[in-house]
Amino acid sequence: MEAIRGDVQASVAQVVLGQERVVDALLIALMVGGHVLLEGVPGVAKTLLTRAFARTIGLEYGRIQFTPDMLPSDVTGTMALRDGRLEFRQGPVFAGTVLADEINRTPPKTQSALLEAMQEGAVTVDGTRHRLPDPFLVVATQNPIEYEGTYPLPEAQLDRFLMKVDVGYPDEANEIALLGIARSGIRDTAVDGITAVTDAEAIRSARGLVAETTVTEDVAAYVAQVVRATRTLPAVELGASPRATVHLLTAAKAAARFAGRDFVTPDDVTDLADDVLRHRLILRPEAELDHYRPSDAIATAIATVPVPR
Repeated sequence: MEAIRGDVQASVAQVVLGQERVVDALLIALMVGGHVLLEGVPGVAKTLLTRAFARTIGLEYGRIQFTPDMLPSDVTGTMALRDGRLEFRQGPVFAGTVLADEINRTPPKTQSALLEAMQEGAVTVDGTRHRLPDPFLVVATQNPIEYEGTYPLPEAQLDRFLMKVDVGYPDEANEIALLGIARSGIRDTAVDGITAVTDAEAIRSARGLVAETTVTEDVAAYVAQVVRATRTLPAVELGASPRATVHLLTAAKAAARFAGRDFVTPDDVTDLADDVLRHRLILRPEAELDHYRPSDAIATAIATVPVPR
């Protein structure tokens, strides 16, 4: 799995520079059957990164540009008349890697259609269940600045994302370097030259390795204690759920494999805790007024739990 990570990072870096943490998050989610929410201002290459990642891992890429007038059938597919017969026409969700662009721009009913597909790995149309591809990864994006005309995801739906990752600006060196990437006018053409460095079968095999990763009782207890600590902080109205406990440990298993180990360490847990937990916390109003952030709460929770030796 170290080789897969290195190859994927190098391939994506042909097109997007300075976003290695985001690529790692997508890889971890792919290896454990999770999904990722990317948050960043327009123009930081969220869409381009996802497209490049899909090409790199050899999975079909589908994009859904969410708008206020979208219906659930625009996501899942619908029954259509063809040659005098009703047949199911697949929606854009039937791809190995699906970009749900600006997911908070569409009403809750359409958001729920996608989130149900994420959870079930299938969609039901006209009483018939249709399986989605395996592997299946949803990368949803949202803009953290502009909220006018948006439909924020409820906490119960946010909880279904394995990770929420901030996509920030590249540093100066990377921003200068990206000016040398091949383009036709303003269109990035380098992504068209990316070839797959792995495939669905290799990903499924890697998932087996992740499942076999060793977790000691002390490390498992540490994960549970960190998550439970978020529920008792005075600044937190609602802490992370038991689902978050499962997600954090599972993500840590994948991270351990990418680091070349077959066992999880406390560092694997703390390195991922912010990305896995912060979108699941609700702060008290007075804490928000004091500019206290979910990341601050997670750092505090980690600091209160003794690290196993």
